Amino acid sequence: MMKRVLMGMVVAAATAAAQVATMFPPVRGTREMVGAANNQQVEAGMRLLAAGGNAVDAGVAAVLAAAVTEQSRFGLGGEMPLIVKMADRAPVVVSAIGVAPRLATAEWYRKRVAEAWETGERKPPIPSLGIRSAVTPGVFDGLMLALSEHGTRSYCEVAAPAIEAAGGFPIGEEYAKFIGDFAEILRLWPDSAAFFLKEDRAPKPGEVFRSPVLGRTLESLCQVEKKARGNRAAKLEAVRREFAEGSIAKRIAAFSEAQGGLLRYEDLAGYRAEFDAPRSIEYRGYTVVKPGFWSQGPVLLQALAILEGFDLKGMGHNSPEYLHTVIEAVKLAFADRDRYYGDPKHAEIPEKMLLSREYAAERRGQIEAGRASLEHRPGAFGGPLDLEAVDGDSGDHDTTCVNVIDRWGNAFSATPSGAWLPSVIAGDTGIPLSTRLQSFVLTPGHANVLAPGKRPRVTLSPTMVLKDGKPWLVMSTPGGDNQDQAMLQVLLNLIEFGMGPQAAVEAPRFQTEHYYGSFAFHEFGAGRVALENRLPMATIERMLELGHRVTTRGPWSNTSAPVAIRWEGGVLDGGADPRRSRYIFGR
Repeated sequence: MMKRVLMGMVVAAATAAAQVATMFPPVRGTREMVGAANNQQVEAGMRLLAAGGNAVDAGVAAVLAAAVTEQSRFGLGGEMPLIVKMADRAPVVVSAIGVAPRLATAEWYRKRVAEAWETGERKPPIPSLGIRSAVTPGVFDGLMLALSEHGTRSYCEVAAPAIEAAGGFPIGEEYAKFIGDFAEILRLWPDSAAFFLKEDRAPKPGEVFRSPVLGRTLESLCQVEKKARGNRAAKLEAVRREFAEGSIAKRIAAFSEAQGGLLRYEDLAGYRAEFDAPRSIEYRGYTVVKPGFWSQGPVLLQALAILEGFDLKGMGHNSPEYLHTVIEAVKLAFADRDRYYGDPKHAEIPEKMLLSREYAAERRGQIEAGRASLEHRPGAFGGPLDLEAVDGDSGDHDTTCVNVIDRWGNAFSATPSGAWLPSVIAGDTGIPLSTRLQSFVLTPGHANVLAPGKRPRVTLSPTMVLKDGKPWLVMSTPGGDNQDQAMLQVLLNLIEFGMGPQAAVEAPRFQTEHYYGSFAFHEFGAGRVALENRLPMATIERMLELGHRVTTRGPWSNTSAPVAIRWEGGVLDGGADPRRSRYIFGR
C-alpha cells in the first residue's frame, strides 16, 4: 500500500509542478484524501479508507498512528478537539480535553516550590513540564466516542497501524532531534529515559525506533475488545472503560502518586469526552465551523466577523493595508479570548455578544487605518483582565493535525496535542502525560482560572467550512497561540484571493504576539508581529511606519503548518505546509 501511495504522490508532483509554482505540488483526487504530519499517519488513514472505512475510521487510525510516530508533538495521554461532519447530518464537535485533577487548586500552585529544572529568577504559575502539570488524558476517550457514534470499524482495526508502528518505524528528523534536545530532562524520570533513550542515547534520524511498552498497551485494549460481549458499541465501551477505569488507569494513578503528581484514580475514572455543539458564523456565503469557547476557535470567527466589513480583496494580497487590517482584527479577537474564554461549565461566557454582528461592527470601528494599537483591548462589557503583563517571547508549542474527507462526503478535522516531549511516561503503560494544566491562570474570578474538574482553555482549534451545507474545507494546524491567526490567513487566501489550498498554505504570513500567551508565563507581546522575509521590504517598512513592532524572520519561519483539504466541483484538492513535515495523499 505504501508503495502505491508514494507512486501516486510522485505522479501528482510531476503533473502539478508543471502547472503551479508552489514548493510542494498540489495533491488532488476524486474519492478520498488524508492529510497529516508524516507518511505513517497518512498511510494509516488510507488503509482504513481502502478497506471500506469512512472518514472517522481513517481519522481515528491516523491519530493513533501519530501517538506512536510523532511523540515530539503529541502523545496518547494528550487532548484533542475534533469536528466531524457526516454527509447526512450537521457537524458536531468532540471535546476530548482533559480536566484538572481534584487536588489541583489555585491555592496549591500559588504555594508550590520550584521544580528541579526551574532555575531562573522566576518560575511560571504552573510548571510547564513534569508530573505536576498533568491533566486527565482526553484524546483516547474522544477517539473512541467518535468511532462508536460515527465510525464503522472496530478498535482493533483502527489501532492496527499504530500497533505495527510501535513494533518499529524509521524515526523522523524532528522526533529524533527532540529526544536529543531533551535527553537530560528525560533522564529525570527512569521510565521516560528507558522509553526514549535506547542504550542511554537519542536515536539518529532514520533509525528504526521501537515503542514496545506503548505497543503492549494498545494491544491489550484490542484483547479487551475481543473478549467483550455484545455488539460493536458495547465492545468499544469496554475499551473506553478499560482505559479510564481498568488496569491502565490504576497504573497511571499509582505512578502519579508515587512521583508526587496530583492525578488520582478517581480523576481518571470520572473523565469522559463529550459531544458539543459547534460555533459558527457565515462569511461571504460560507459557514465557518469551530469548537466552542473552551478552545481559542472562536478567535477565528470573531476576526472574520470584523473583517467582513472591509474590502480585503481590493486592498491587495499581503499589502501593508491588508496586513495592518487583518492584524488589528486578530488583536481585538485575541483580547476577548484572553479576557472571556474558558470552560463554560465553570464560567459565564458572553457567547452571544462575542459572536454577534453588532459587536463585530463595534470592534471594526476600533481599527485605525493609520496606527497600530499597542493596548490590550477586550470588549468593555466585563471587568479588567487583571493579569500581569510579562514581557517575553511566547515561544513555540507542540501539536499535530489530521484531516480526512471520504468518498461519501464525510469529513474529519482534528488537532491532537499534549503529552509532547519532554513528556513524562506513566510507568509501564508507555503513555506520556499532558502538561496542559499550564494553560490555566491563577487570577481569581477569571474565566480560565484553575479549578478541579475544569478544562483549561486550549489553543487547539480544527476548522471546517461548509458550502451549501456540505464540507468545502477541512483544515487544522499545530502552532499554539498562532493556530487561528495562521488558519485565518489561509482561509482568506482561499476565499478572498481565489488561491488553491497548496498556494494558500505556502503564502507568506504574519504572526502577531499581541496577546497573553497560553503557556508557562503567559507572556504579553505588546504590538509585536513577526513577518516572513518573503514579503517585500517596502511592505515591512510601511508596517514599521504604522507602529507595528516588527521582527523580520526567515522565509518559512511561521510556527504553524496547516494541512487543508478542499472539496469543490467533485475534486479533492489538498495543501500541505512545507514549514514543517506535512504529508497529504488523495485518490
